Amino acid sequence: MKTIMITGGAGFIGSHVVREFVLKYPNYKIINLDALTYAGNLENLKDIQDLPNYEFVKADIVDAKKILDIFKKFKPDGIIHLAAESHVDRSIANPLEFVMTNVIGTVNLLNAARYIWKDNYIGKRFHHVSTDEVFGALGEEGFFTEKTAYDPHSPYSASKASSDHLVRAYHDTYGLPIVLTNCSNNYGPNHFPEKLIPLCIHNILNNKPLPIYGDGKYTRDWLFVIDHARAINLVFHKGVNGGSYNVGGFNEWKNIDLVNELCKQMDEKLGREEGSSAQLITFVKDRPGHDLRYAIDATKINLELGWKPSVTFELGLSKTIDWFLSNQDWLDSVTSGDYQKYYDIQYEN
Repeated sequence: MKTIMITGGAGFIGSHVVREFVLKYPNYKIINLDALTYAGNLENLKDIQDLPNYEFVKADIVDAKKILDIFKKFKPDGIIHLAAESHVDRSIANPLEFVMTNVIGTVNLLNAARYIWKDNYIGKRFHHVSTDEVFGALGEEGFFTEKTAYDPHSPYSASKASSDHLVRAYHDTYGLPIVLTNCSNNYGPNHFPEKLIPLCIHNILNNKPLPIYGDGKYTRDWLFVIDHARAINLVFHKGVNGGSYNVGGFNEWKNIDLVNELCKQMDEKLGREEGSSAQLITFVKDRPGHDLRYAIDATKINLELGWKPSVTFELGLSKTIDWFLSNQDWLDSVTSGDYQKYYDIQYEN
């Protein structure tokens, strides 16, 4: 039985990747390693927590000794590394925290993998999951490709760029078998409500302002999180050793247009008068170093591995809103902080 360790597997993207692997590969042992910081939520995985091929381990990747001990115990054949500090605004307020987790934590995982694999890399793989923000900003035209030069502008993107370079360096220097993926903005079920879409859903439900940076014309490519989990599955199993793949949704939206679409769908689903939610839109002071536009060219993963998005943005957004409306207890738990008690209740013994 192969053992696959997924770091950050209780977070938004990580929980969907864990579920993808646990359910599709009953012959794999899936170790979910997470520090359970503010965005890690084990309630995201209640439906699979008792399955025989799943195990949760609480640990911080910054703790090198503990990580090495865990690797010695489980001897994973593969690592899918999603653990990261990921919110740009938080990186501006506390850049050192992002350096510790995203850079030092990644090195600790790389060192632990080298130690237990002992240069016997047959059947082994380290999959590093990263972001399109490492490429910097685009003008009104063009796309990020796998060959785009790195040009990070925030402490968050700089820390992720550093981790990307280190992963490649371990491949080039030590022969470590690696693959990388750089994805565009994710959205979907279980999204922690500090990011734009779940924040706006929560605020519309509570008739609170919908904060939009600057003039609202910042443009992002949006990727449905379940499609992203499928892409990670494909790249982990079939990607070329040492290669990288951009994963995008082919769904470019200006922030203001996205929020207006969200308001329209929320009004329809809540039975509110058309345009009522849009009245909550409030433009706020722009954040420092705000990149104008990101757009991913996902041609490579499509041609080489056959991956493509399964939904349009409008449909994915509708599915996302439906999930939040059907899981308002989850949303209340997250926004109140009560979800952080789940680990103590579930794993106290």
